[in-house]
Amino acid sequence: MSTLAPLLQAFFTERLIGQRDASPHTVASYRDAICLLLRFAQRRTGKAPHQLDIDDLDGPLIGAFLSHLQTERGASVRTRNARLTAVRSLFRFAAYRHPESAAVIQRVLAIPPKRTNRALITYLTDAEMQALLAAPDRSTRIGRRDHALLLLALETGLRVSELTALTCGAVHLGAGAHVRCFGKGRKERITPLRRQTRLLLQAWLIERAGAPDDPLFPGPSGRPLGRDAIRRLVDRHVAAAAASCPSLTGKTVSPHTLRHSCAMTLRRHGVDAATIALWLGHEDIRTTYSVYMHADLDLKEKALARTAPPGTPPGRYHPPDALLAFLESL
Repeated sequence: MSTLAPLLQAFFTERLIGQRDASPHTVASYRDAICLLLRFAQRRTGKAPHQLDIDDLDGPLIGAFLSHLQTERGASVRTRNARLTAVRSLFRFAAYRHPESAAVIQRVLAIPPKRTNRALITYLTDAEMQALLAAPDRSTRIGRRDHALLLLALETGLRVSELTALTCGAVHLGAGAHVRCFGKGRKERITPLRRQTRLLLQAWLIERAGAPDDPLFPGPSGRPLGRDAIRRLVDRHVAAAAASCPSLTGKTVSPHTLRHSCAMTLRRHGVDAATIALWLGHEDIRTTYSVYMHADLDLKEKALARTAPPGTPPGRYHPPDALLAFLESL
């Protein structure tokens, strides 16, 4: 009997769902990684997935699988590392159930993640944000929905998964208007709303006429907008906004760019990094420093201005004649 098939079932049902209570996003990500691995292993070994053993998935095969992801599937280093994380989680679980395969498991767990380049983030300026918000046709229902979604994303910095999960009941428009969401790591947080956004969402909720559990931003079928739908929405309105704001033409704007734009807007208005981390739901404030502080050119220019000696004239240093005479006498 194959040792891998019962291991996989126990890993997903007992470990991820039963013990860790992993989120659906985590389970789906691990499932996709393991499915890709099983297809690759079938091509390499000639065995169907239900015939594979743990020993078939040895270190060389896993290494070849990771290379396949990048060279043949065009995956990025981050995606490659995410797939490796899923594989290592499976093999750590296997180590307690199949000690007879400890040598194979150890070699797989020893495969390190690749280091990645960290590029500066892309974010929108105030003029670009205004152009983007003006792009939707607010004479139509879809345009009003898109405008409300873009404004909420730019002001709150919600992730795409958080936007898609918003319900009508998540918006509180009374005293202390805010929006409530469950973010990454199942952390619940609330984000305050400005008066303009509160009035806009109030009008949208009246037009939406949904129950508290209904999605705040539904698609044509009434179901929540998906990630791809929001990506197409952003692409469409960025293309329209580029006609009035040419600087958008050279930028790659994704839904996550709106989150970066929110953080940089807070930073430009003097909000400290700890508050920005709370606003965005960062687990570690070092994430906020490493991402947004490096991208803040104004902050670096102010630091440079403070280091310039006051009253120092430009040009090269020329020693006085007395100093030259003293040096020549030595």
